[in-house]
Amino acid sequence: MITVSLKPLTINGKECIGIYFDSQPAINGAIRKHAGARWDRAAKAWWVSLSRDNYNKLLSSLQGKATVDQKEFIEHYRKQKKENRSLAPVRSGGKITRVETSSALVLNGKIHPVNAHVLPLMRQQLILLAYSPMTIRTYLSEMTQLLLTLKNIPADELAPEHLRRYLVYCFEKLKLTENTVHSRINAMKFYYEQVLRREKFFWDIPRPNRPSDLPKTFNQDEIAAIINGIKNMKHKVMLMIAYSAGLRVSEVVSLKTYDIDSKRMSIFIRQAKGKKDRIVSLSPVLLVMLREYALQYKPEKKGFLFEGSVKGTAYAMRSLQEVIQAAKARAGIIKPGSIHALRHSFATHLVDRGMDVTIIQKLLGHSDIKTTLRYLHTSNKDLLKIISPLDDLKLT
Repeated sequence: MITVSLKPLTINGKECIGIYFDSQPAINGAIRKHAGARWDRAAKAWWVSLSRDNYNKLLSSLQGKATVDQKEFIEHYRKQKKENRSLAPVRSGGKITRVETSSALVLNGKIHPVNAHVLPLMRQQLILLAYSPMTIRTYLSEMTQLLLTLKNIPADELAPEHLRRYLVYCFEKLKLTENTVHSRINAMKFYYEQVLRREKFFWDIPRPNRPSDLPKTFNQDEIAAIINGIKNMKHKVMLMIAYSAGLRVSEVVSLKTYDIDSKRMSIFIRQAKGKKDRIVSLSPVLLVMLREYALQYKPEKKGFLFEGSVKGTAYAMRSLQEVIQAAKARAGIIKPGSIHALRHSFATHLVDRGMDVTIIQKLLGHSDIKTTLRYLHTSNKDLLKIISPLDDLKLT
């Protein structure tokens, strides 16, 4: 019996199932008639669009006529599924979701085959433009939400007025926040302008006003209670370094042992947000704790300063977020705030002490001084000078 091999194949930017075998009229006719297969001269193979329905039709058309070898096809999408599991969760539409590969979404019938090419092309362009892994995950997740809503409507044929109606739907029906809608607009703008090269495609689409929320901060007594309540040395040092230098959680877990310079009393932050390097100060108190940590954990000289559960890997950001939430609970702190609040607290407390905001801007790695100026509103430096009119009343 003839052997037919199924392999992953891309035709005109769309993911397909490639069908390879030595030409047999009976097989040719069966897959063309029952599965809608077509011949591609360049690939020298028959093919069908990638979908669960086409896959099932193909197997049915070959039943009893050929032995199907789909090892390479299955291994390809098993690998994609495995990579998908390793993706960090992304918040979309107020819910924690995982970014599925376009192949999995199509095969599971979630994304219609007419839009099967969108996510692969978008991911390819994001990688070529060297976007960060976090941004890639976010953009793909937000674009996925649009494709799931469109169903069998071709995304490439949408006009600006269609996207305006979709954004109204996001607000009124999905109840998305302004920040989430901004993220979704950024993803769609990237696809239509960077991938499809539609000029000024979003020119007439207004962006929602962002809420002017102040950064969440802890006072120094609260931070001391959080740190003092942690018994695990690694966890304690990680939170101390986040607060002492105003680091993002991604920057803490990415630190290498050689980034700590005890001679210059500095910490080197490499390729942080915006792919920018910067140098921050090393606290003498932190240096003492780091030396105690090194004696206990013995991190490798060229490895991560804070290793994860698997040797040679970085500590998981999600795990560190869980550490601070548990520490807050033990300290009896009900005020909202994640580990990023330690970074906000660092900046706020420096403003309280009278440090120039331009220096704080450099320490935090902000490109725009406006971002740093927010901390003038969280500081109590000037509030302490204000005498309330209530204090002048003669109350009985």
